[in-house]
Amino acid sequence: MEVAQVLHMNGGVGDASYANNSLVQQKAISLAKPIREEAITSLYCSRLPRSLAIADLGCSSGPNTLFVVSEVIKTVEQLCRKLNHKSPEYRVFLNDLPGNDFNNIFMSIHSFKEKLQTEVEGGIGPCYFSGVPGSFYARAFPNQSLHFVHSSYSLQWLSKVPEGVDNNKGNIYLSRTSPSNVVRAYYEQFQRDFSFFLKCRAEELVEGGRMVLTILGRRNEDPCSKDGCYIWELMATALNDMVSEGIIKEEQVDSFNIPQYTPSPSEVKLEVLKEGSFAMNRVEVSAVNWNGFDDWNALDFESERFESIGDGGYNVAQCMRAVAEPMLVSHFGEDIIEEVFSRYQQILADRMSKEKTQFFNVTVLLTRKE
Repeated sequence: MEVAQVLHMNGGVGDASYANNSLVQQKAISLAKPIREEAITSLYCSRLPRSLAIADLGCSSGPNTLFVVSEVIKTVEQLCRKLNHKSPEYRVFLNDLPGNDFNNIFMSIHSFKEKLQTEVEGGIGPCYFSGVPGSFYARAFPNQSLHFVHSSYSLQWLSKVPEGVDNNKGNIYLSRTSPSNVVRAYYEQFQRDFSFFLKCRAEELVEGGRMVLTILGRRNEDPCSKDGCYIWELMATALNDMVSEGIIKEEQVDSFNIPQYTPSPSEVKLEVLKEGSFAMNRVEVSAVNWNGFDDWNALDFESERFESIGDGGYNVAQCMRAVAEPMLVSHFGEDIIEEVFSRYQQILADRMSKEKTQFFNVTVLLTRKE
């Protein structure tokens, strides 16, 4: 699997699009709002930049893409009013892999800027947007060109499927039955990727620049625990059921592995300490239910976009389809997709009716050392 080619969320605004199935990700973004406000406030007050460069890495497309940018600008404008400063100009860089639906983002920018001008009393400073297609596991920006970097629900994705996981039979990710060499290969790939990510960002951020990262992770130290693996184990169950009925071949499942790793807080901290360019100001763990419609109270989002659907299995299956469909199509072909997700939905509904099912997020606030 060439990850850069097939790892992208479903584009457009259809039923299976990421734009319409990203409520879980929105909740994770909302939960980290106080940390972002702390980062932006301390950054602005310590540097007073006349031109503020903001990068969102793994921006995807849809309603989540511009939410953090809007929040950052509003926070800075409030500080400017309070300190009687002139608004800075904003340079906003939106990064994702080339398969991302950048057109959808660009079509919404004009209305986004108009809305922001009306929402902020006195208006905002000039705002310039750029799309930056490419992997964030490489240099993406010039030296010391960024003030603030944000990434949410992106860094759990690896740059590639780890090597040496051919014996992960019957699994599509880590699970309780994964051999120890497979677990080790996944962790070591995460270490390499995240360490290199930090090294690249350290070169691109100004001294004293801030970075807020929210990573889909786990609470405990067992990489094969349900915290990070269960959602994929249940998809593997659907695929293996289709193998037993002769719909797909066993070797197809055995050779399919998800390029993801859900780290613990201590694993994230360890790589930050080892790489050495950043001070760690905050690390927090939060949880969101698999079903994004559970206990949804709108938070800061426009909840009228969503009609609360009672079928939890359907909601979660659609959320996962928006994320995983391009990878599944690339490996298995399009013909099985409807069948896979129909079965997956039933399995999810059964499990969710019997146990509490949650995603866990690791959020860190880092400052580029001076």
